[in-house]
Amino acid sequence: MATSESSSTLKQTALYDLIAAQKARFTPFAGWEMPVQFSGLKQEHEAVRTSVGAFDISHMGKFALKGRELLATLQNLVPTDLGRLQPGKAQYSVLLNHHGGIIDDLIVYYQGKDDQGEEQAIAIVNAATKTKDQAWLQACTEDAGIVLTDLSSQKVLIALQGPHAESAIAPFVEEDLSKLGFFDHANVTLLGHPAFIARTGYTGEDGFEIMLDPDPGQELWQALMEADVTPCGLGARDTLRLEAALALYSQDITENTTPLEAGLSWLVHLDRKGDFIGRDILTQQKAEGLPHKLVGIQMEGRYIARHGYPVVANGEKVGEVTSGTMSPTLGKAIALAYVPTALSKVGQSLEIEIRGKTHPATVVKKPFYRSPHRR
Repeated sequence: MATSESSSTLKQTALYDLIAAQKARFTPFAGWEMPVQFSGLKQEHEAVRTSVGAFDISHMGKFALKGRELLATLQNLVPTDLGRLQPGKAQYSVLLNHHGGIIDDLIVYYQGKDDQGEEQAIAIVNAATKTKDQAWLQACTEDAGIVLTDLSSQKVLIALQGPHAESAIAPFVEEDLSKLGFFDHANVTLLGHPAFIARTGYTGEDGFEIMLDPDPGQELWQALMEADVTPCGLGARDTLRLEAALALYSQDITENTTPLEAGLSWLVHLDRKGDFIGRDILTQQKAEGLPHKLVGIQMEGRYIARHGYPVVANGEKVGEVTSGTMSPTLGKAIALAYVPTALSKVGQSLEIEIRGKTHPATVVKKPFYRSPHRR
């Protein structure tokens, strides 16, 4: 997760000083100095699975989009049908290049029309791809009169995740959050300030992502800490998302992988929408079959498959691990890897090469863990 960037060039979020005072351990990530761990990865991971944890994710890209034909314009950029989005609803999808490869994954939060009849939405993208995403979105939407405002440096973004997330945030919000379903969002009053809140997350648990100005964002972080919410770092965020088999951009999905190959076929609505960038490639893959697929793998024994480790079958390298860890919840080593489609069925025996030796593994069903608390 660490990069080679020097600390002098790294950006810091508006919550940095508060988090540093909590003795968090920091790491460079996508140009930012981010907390990787507070009390310990296992403790933070378990807090989210059983209670509630808070993450500073203010480094992520945050765009406000506005225009008279906003959804119709965005329809050309993603394989997912956005036409059915209603105000207050959101859709996870992927931006595609002309080869069907994934430029980035994102969530579009549709806010409906303003008083002038212009459609509005918030788009949250990955920190490492924010500049690329912004340039792509602007180039593809300018002719349609879509205005993109980059809110990334203006807003704090806090992820509050876990089965107790609603009870933890409810005392600070005037509105009734129990009415927000999964992937619903709303503008609310939080600690007396305007805030945007969505029932979304990257952990496989129930929870919220909250966007607000820096000063009230700092106030909220302190209030959550005083309410005994566990502060969590990128380390636990990574193990949580991997247990839920949620893709990490630049590892599990890239510009060289299509959503069909990445197991995101549920995002591809070829029969429900018209033309979009990359459609021809996806149509061809649907008809001819996929060369490889992203699968879930469980190791036998104590060995851990890490990013970049070779996947071996019948003595030959057939793929590569994209993400891997020891699952704190399951107590087993789990991984994601691209393998030939012929070797992708659940129950398939494979081997992972670790420091020159191969160790047995099995293709298993994804996700590795499914929360009983998710709405």
